[in-house]
Amino acid sequence: MSSRAAIQRRRVNERTKPATAWPPAFTGLGALTILLSIIALYLIFFYAPTEQQMGIVQKIFYFHVPSAYGMYLAFVISSVASALYLWKREEKFDAVAVAGAEVGLMFCLIVLITGPIWARKSWGTYWTWDPRLTTTLLIGMIYTAFNVLRSFGQAGEAEKKFASALGFMGLLLIPVIHFSVQRWRGQHPTVITDQNGALHSDRLHPDMAVALVSGFVFFTALCALLIWARTRAERQRQRLIALELDAAESGLLEEGT
Repeated sequence: MSSRAAIQRRRVNERTKPATAWPPAFTGLGALTILLSIIALYLIFFYAPTEQQMGIVQKIFYFHVPSAYGMYLAFVISSVASALYLWKREEKFDAVAVAGAEVGLMFCLIVLITGPIWARKSWGTYWTWDPRLTTTLLIGMIYTAFNVLRSFGQAGEAEKKFASALGFMGLLLIPVIHFSVQRWRGQHPTVITDQNGALHSDRLHPDMAVALVSGFVFFTALCALLIWARTRAERQRQRLIALELDAAESGLLEEGT
């Protein structure tokens, strides 16, 4: 049995690459993200002027809009990876899909928390069934179902396929969310674009625009960092499961071996 076990261990080591230290690029991205957060916070709270009508509550805008962008980015990555997994059946795509869905759902929660706070000051109510709010809630529910499905123990092939199908469905909803204001004329404000989707050139104060851009850059780096970290963790989990299965097949988990 010892000879068989040694052969099996060599085979497992060839199939599953061992976890290595974080690459320098990841460390650099982490340091850059921290630096960008400091710059963004300074520009938001000390550089950009306070809006006259809404006051300090308007500062939520610099987190709400970039977090919506981060949600779009993460969900698109998850959807594309889900489609690639359905096509290729490769575990690396499944890991990216899981990471994108979790990170995107986190940003979606930020949107759904900061939005009502802003709405209370602007509309006088925390929630209204505005087309953009409703469709954002809907995509959040889709990716909540994705994450719940993948969180119940060890996901089998059927669970992975169904979750990937849900992830791909989310991709179809993203343009509906983005263009819902133009299509259905809801109450949601159009600060960056007008009702026809054209960019505003004079809606934002120049200093406010600088703070907003810094928020977009920071949330882009944060999204990339979190997806990278979560993908790596998921890949390690997949390798651990492969090791356990190979050990079980070789009898290494039996008592007395």
